Amino acid sequence: MKKGQALLNDSLRNKGTAFSQQERKELGLLGLLPDIEETLDQQVFRAYKQYKQVKKSIDKYQFLRTLQDQNETIFYRMVQTHLLEMLPIIYTPTVGEACQTFSAHYRQPRGLFISYPDREEINTILQQQSDDIRVIVVTDGSRILGLGDQGVGGMGIPIGKLALYTVCGGINPAHCLPIMLDVGTNNPSLLKDRNYVGWRQKRLNQNDYDRFLDNFIQAVKRRWPTVLLQFEDFSQHNAMPLLTRYRDELCCFNDDIQGTAAVTVGALLAACKTKGENLSDQVVAFAGAGSAGCGIAEQIIAQMCTEGLTPEQARSRVFMVDRDGLLTQNMTDLHDFQKALAQPLDNIEKWQYRGKHPGLLAVIREAKPNILIGVSGQKGLFTQRLIKVMAEQNEQPIIFPLSNPSSKVEATPSQLIRWSKGRALIATGSPFKAVSYDGQTFHIPQCNNSYIFPGIGLGVITADITRVTDDMLTIASNILASSSPLATTGEGALLPPLTEISEVSRRIAFAIGKIAQATGETTENKTDMRLSAEIKNHFWKPKY
Repeated sequence: MKKGQALLNDSLRNKGTAFSQQERKELGLLGLLPDIEETLDQQVFRAYKQYKQVKKSIDKYQFLRTLQDQNETIFYRMVQTHLLEMLPIIYTPTVGEACQTFSAHYRQPRGLFISYPDREEINTILQQQSDDIRVIVVTDGSRILGLGDQGVGGMGIPIGKLALYTVCGGINPAHCLPIMLDVGTNNPSLLKDRNYVGWRQKRLNQNDYDRFLDNFIQAVKRRWPTVLLQFEDFSQHNAMPLLTRYRDELCCFNDDIQGTAAVTVGALLAACKTKGENLSDQVVAFAGAGSAGCGIAEQIIAQMCTEGLTPEQARSRVFMVDRDGLLTQNMTDLHDFQKALAQPLDNIEKWQYRGKHPGLLAVIREAKPNILIGVSGQKGLFTQRLIKVMAEQNEQPIIFPLSNPSSKVEATPSQLIRWSKGRALIATGSPFKAVSYDGQTFHIPQCNNSYIFPGIGLGVITADITRVTDDMLTIASNILASSSPLATTGEGALLPPLTEISEVSRRIAFAIGKIAQATGETTENKTDMRLSAEIKNHFWKPKY
């Protein structure tokens, strides 16, 4: 039992002015707090009033981080109450700027910083943490959003993601642990920055990196054998190999690959239902063929196969365009995860295009896709000319510019709506305001991974799931699509409002729990009634 100042410094147990007079006497708090005794609602009212006085988004972010470090109950109650307002602050797009300025604003530690020089002490570092850690989000800071290598500044991402696990998935913050693996940075501005708080060395070579990561994974397995480990914002050449290497060793998940894929497919299914079509009827073009884009493509292919296509038929309908053009099987420098998505030359032998490989415009003209997905991180890549061609070929083109933060988006929703004359079905990776065009108001849904990963985490914990499988991601996508107001009623947005994420998370948790029981990916089978009760009981709510 902590007492006195130590208790007030414990963000999970601190009640501040809500401590009763009796508690103040018993816990050594007399004289440490002002006389007033307040309710949680009164505290939140004051905190929100203070928050509204802050003008800049980055300053609002810092205000909320400080509040989180002081009193997590007030923090989570306020974020839940004002979710639409605060979600873009605690995560994208503001978290990107927070990562870039992490060292300049660094005040108080949160989570673990495991640096390469401390590689022999990993077991000791983990042993000092709570026995009851159930969700870990880990990054090495190498590819933060669309901003590249941010070194230890990337710690802002695990902190933000775990806040969303709590707000949207009801995961008790006491069971969450953000971890930064500090393996150096190749960002020259950080290496020169006298304020940089990380290990001031260039990133490890691949062999040392692989050994360090494996030592970390094995230590996590020993310390918390049933934990859900989420890989976050790892560079393209490490993200997919790490997921492939460890997904059958422990319960792990890559939100950039799997979460992004699941929420995108869910939005695509909703868009197709709106058109009265199936996803397997569509042809899909991607701008960007990194690990995130290829992860989405593979999930699309899996969904097409569930709708009756063979894998070969499904792959023939997906066209991946990277900086060098369309991925084709004669390319010799493809990553392993790209090879299965490269088009055979026979499929494009009648195409007309300039250069060695077809570019994005050529792919749209020749393949005539119904769906265009942007995961390139290239601002303005979707030009008016390109969108007009697509709109000429489709009555309702589906266009998802998913790159984030918003400064990296391929085209803004207002541009897409104007260029398609209001016919495009749109979802974005970052939040955008509604667009007015030709007397109509178009609400812009965000393909926010918060629709998916909190439900995955809740399901893993409540159903004792040992592995996150592709089938679980597929059912999560279908549950999200079934929650679409536009697809189910013909009115409203393509995705449910963010205020309904908690309910979507509960539905996903129950569904993946049932799948885990059917496939043996759980340590205990539970009746529907018991599983529902555990989901309800585990859903943490901020209260004293």
